[in-house]
Amino acid sequence: MINIRRVSAIGAAATATACAAMVLAPAAAAAEPTARPTGSAKKAAAAQYNGACGSGYAVVNSAQIGTQGTVFLTYSSATGKNCVVTVRTKPGKAVHMTASLGFASPTTTVTDTGYFTTYAGPVYLDARGLCVTWRGEISGEVAGKNGTNCGSLAAKR
Repeated sequence: MINIRRVSAIGAAATATACAAMVLAPAAAAAEPTARPTGSAKKAAAAQYNGACGSGYAVVNSAQIGTQGTVFLTYSSATGKNCVVTVRTKPGKAVHMTASLGFASPTTTVTDTGYFTTYAGPVYLDARGLCVTWRGEISGEVAGKNGTNCGSLAAKR
């Protein structure tokens, strides 16, 4: 298993196990909530992609993390790489955040975890021809998807 991780000094040991569990969680546990606001309840505004992955990366998928923010999966056709960034809806005091991106064979996960004020990531992975599993976490709330955005299986790595 290849595991690349950038971790802030605060809370590194406590988050290592949580990050591993997030990537291995079954799809049902990571599914987005199906409940929709009713009546006068307002839907929380989603965070906007902040361009942290760099020039040439376009959002190809996203998942709202409760009311805390959004995790974005981006892709660059020029580099063939995916990128994940987790963005808070309302930046403020540093809170525990994670951006994680991986694929199953060979088992590879790239994670940025720590205490951040605005966003976690970006993390990059060349996953041409493979399905990716991606996650974001903000203050204990997790969202993402398993085995999505599969490239052409004929693509050469």
